[in-house]
Amino acid sequence: MYPGVLEPASRGGLPLEEVTLAEVLAAQGYLTGMAGKWHLGVGPEGAFLPPHQGFHRFLGIPYSHDQGPCQNLTCFPPSTACAGSCDQGRVPIPLLANLSVEAQPPWLPGLEARYVAFARELMADAQRQGRPFFLYYASHHTHYPQFSGQSFVGRSGRGPFGDALMELDAAVGALMVAVRDLGLLKETLVIFTADNGPETMRMTRGGCSGPLRCGKGTTFEGGVREPALVFWPGHITPGVTHELASTLDLMPTLAALTRAPLPNTTLDGFDLSPLLLGMGKSPRQSVFFYPPSPDEVHGVFAVRSGKYKAHFFTQGSAHSDTTADPACHASNPLTAHEPPLLFDLSVDPGENYNLLESGSPLSPKVLEALKELQLLKAQVDLTVKFGPSQMAQGRDPALEICCQAGCSPRPACCRCPEPSP
Repeated sequence: MYPGVLEPASRGGLPLEEVTLAEVLAAQGYLTGMAGKWHLGVGPEGAFLPPHQGFHRFLGIPYSHDQGPCQNLTCFPPSTACAGSCDQGRVPIPLLANLSVEAQPPWLPGLEARYVAFARELMADAQRQGRPFFLYYASHHTHYPQFSGQSFVGRSGRGPFGDALMELDAAVGALMVAVRDLGLLKETLVIFTADNGPETMRMTRGGCSGPLRCGKGTTFEGGVREPALVFWPGHITPGVTHELASTLDLMPTLAALTRAPLPNTTLDGFDLSPLLLGMGKSPRQSVFFYPPSPDEVHGVFAVRSGKYKAHFFTQGSAHSDTTADPACHASNPLTAHEPPLLFDLSVDPGENYNLLESGSPLSPKVLEALKELQLLKAQVDLTVKFGPSQMAQGRDPALEICCQAGCSPRPACCRCPEPSP
């Protein structure tokens, strides 16, 4: 899925021959459902949407909610002017229930409550059917532009970003209460994490990476490091770990825990169950970082092994503008580093002090780490094969979801209000 992200009219999407986690668990008898942001393609007649990718049920928006006109839907009260214009000239964003348009555009401040209700129903139905459930809950919070339900507006003291975060927190709490009320706390593994760092170009509406360098769109720690919480009473002992892990590890980990066979393909993930269950350390020793628009010539931009991280290439991003560090900004061009920038993340998570510019003689351990990181990059660049770019397949405006087939003039006619309760 490169370069960049899919658009509402993109011809490409997650290839159907790829095996999703939902497909792996559905084959084990799980009732699978997804709520929220999909953003892995629509395709002709919705060919790439979740119901064709292993999910029995889906309620959500098929891409980012800024990939359509704002129409003052992200603000409360409705008369309040929106911050940001989003993508004008496109169809309004659709809310899909499986493959059908539920509303276009939906009333965003009421969306999180609908997702929670959807999730509760999925869990309850699975229990009535005597089946386990898999819920992928991909909230739109705190993606820009922020919105929140009426009861959260102005409550956080942190503006729209904080209000959205507060509603997300409440949604997680509501889901945990639902699991508890069904008597399934000790049978349910809960994983909470995210996909990228903050969009600092939005300033107070874009989050903060704290002591980490840069943000979204870069391969510095502020762009790629995410917190993760894993909860499973009676199986996971409460505590904190600094072992390496990646979202790439979710597939093999959950397959191992559910005794599901893995797809017959090369996976980049590792089974983390020994770490989670307190029986060992993480089998992951290294992490490889690509930019938003990778290519085979440059290959991996950065490599981490243990506590050391080397940057072979760096490039700024518009998403990381407005920070004090010019290395983060879109104006900072693609730059090769030979030797690479080398950081010890155990004492310098902010990547401020390049070990190769310290002026002091390098210790044998640092020299060994540098050689290992260089070798790892060479090995990965040699073995990784780039599949066809899904974004390179181009765009077809006819693929933009419209609740009124054949209406005119598009995209203005693609509006269908939500049905009355």
